[in-house]
Amino acid sequence: MCQYSAAPEGPEAGVPGDWHFQHLAARAAGGTGLILAEATAVGPEGRISPYDLGLWNDTQTEAFRRITSFLKAQGTVPGIQLAHAGRKASTERTWVNRGGPILPGQRHGWEPVGPSPVAFDEGSATPAELSVARIQEIVARFAAAARRALAAGFEVAEIHGAHGYLINEFLSPFSNRRTDAYGGSYENRTRFPLAVVDAVREVWPDELPVFFRISATDWLTEDASDDREGWTADDTVRFARDLQEHGIDLLDTSTGGNAPDAKITTGPGYQVPFAERVKKETGLAVGAVGLITEARQAEKIIAAGQADAVLLGRELLRSPSFAQQAARELGARIRVPEPYHRAV
Repeated sequence: MCQYSAAPEGPEAGVPGDWHFQHLAARAAGGTGLILAEATAVGPEGRISPYDLGLWNDTQTEAFRRITSFLKAQGTVPGIQLAHAGRKASTERTWVNRGGPILPGQRHGWEPVGPSPVAFDEGSATPAELSVARIQEIVARFAAAARRALAAGFEVAEIHGAHGYLINEFLSPFSNRRTDAYGGSYENRTRFPLAVVDAVREVWPDELPVFFRISATDWLTEDASDDREGWTADDTVRFARDLQEHGIDLLDTSTGGNAPDAKITTGPGYQVPFAERVKKETGLAVGAVGLITEARQAEKIIAAGQADAVLLGRELLRSPSFAQQAARELGARIRVPEPYHRAV
């Protein structure tokens, strides 16, 4: 969950500070088994907001070491999302102007980039269409950020390909209008995402996992009244097989974020069926997400074979010790830091 709490410019831009340390440390002390740090940009222009974290220089790498060392000391596996926001970059913090765009020329703003010059919504800047050379440069940035993540002590790398950010923009015909080798057919639209996967997998140790976060649908084809073409659940199953062949270990299965006016029917566990379908049809390990807020709800998902892992966001914001509370409720072994031994 993005904290929007890093410096927006200068030598401390993108550097995790005390807030990020306590935020992640509290959840490790609360018994969380795997912690994925927020979407961390592979380059300055790839930040969602100017206040996001990054992994494009040594200062950022060193600052992350302090965090990963503490997480490991609590028995938690430290992971990180490597991301590029694409056309959804250069926005405000979510509590300022509802996270609206910061336009080029405005303070802390910059020109976003994307597969095609198609703005995310009416108020957003039109992104600059990426040249083939720039696409290849971003692939290299993902690899460089993965090397830095490894040096910083992370043990899981997750490639963020969901929620309308750059990789998702290339995958979906809704946002990718290119006519070259990176647009049009399914094979062309998956070319850049798979190049990123290959670049990260090449520098990441074989014994450590690489996850891929995906939006399993743009929620366009689910609405019979919407004739716009988007990324579908069928595409996700097909792409999951490709990801397996390219060395992805788990598909973190979310939905939406690319079409701002898509009609989405939400409810507890509403995204779980997308993860379940990928697991059943491909055998790839999957993580389930989305309005999973109770221990028994999460346990049921795993016990029923719908997913291999449950990943929590907002509930861990509300309850840093959710894992310990869940263990008590389910009668499992409770792990707490020694200074908290009275809580057992």
